[in-house]
Amino acid sequence: MALERAAWLEREHGATVEWLPFDLHPEYPSEGIPREELRRRYPEDVHERTRQMVEAAGLAYNPPPDVVPNSRQALELTELAREKGLHGEVHTRLMHAYWSEARNIGDTDMLLDLVAEAGLDREEAAAALADRRHANRVDASTAQAQQAGINAVPAFVLEGRLLLLGAQPHEIFERALEQVGGELRALKSVGRKPPQGFPPHPFPGSQLPPHRSRLPEPALPPHAVSRARAT
Repeated sequence: MALERAAWLEREHGATVEWLPFDLHPEYPSEGIPREELRRRYPEDVHERTRQMVEAAGLAYNPPPDVVPNSRQALELTELAREKGLHGEVHTRLMHAYWSEARNIGDTDMLLDLVAEAGLDREEAAAALADRRHANRVDASTAQAQQAGINAVPAFVLEGRLLLLGAQPHEIFERALEQVGGELRALKSVGRKPPQGFPPHPFPGSQLPPHRSRLPEPALPPHAVSRARAT
């Protein structure tokens, strides 16, 4: 899924990928929702497609069987990890814990144990959750992404110009990279700098249909909106 696509962009195209927080399901209660409720909301093919995407990324598909967690606290702690230079470690640990180890990352004690395994100080992480010091950062990033038309995860913004929604095939990424590269070369040829910031324009063919625009799982990996920049 998102981790595999990001690794591929870095490996094959020398991209620099920056993960940003996006609260996909703010309506979930703090304890999450029963997984059975999720099964009733979405047709079986949606769940099967999610399983296939996870396994295609090289992970075992084994999310918590009884609950779909609220990932808000995970989003806030990955921002603490960013400050400490541990974003990659925490991000990856939570990804594997949820998708492959059936860990409920919405449970505060479980979450604190997991981020401590990845190198964060457990007491400092608990204090960050208590005082909500990273809440505004998550809210601002989510609002910016929504203004750009992002309503699903994963989402990739290429060079701040082109938006791809969903875990698109490598071929779609190749076409999008070719397009954005052409745009940047055209601007350079006339001595213009590319405009900075959102909103990017969607890449044709990468938009998700309405019934797939909100994926049934929590916003995992915790930072599922990414900006990719060629290096």
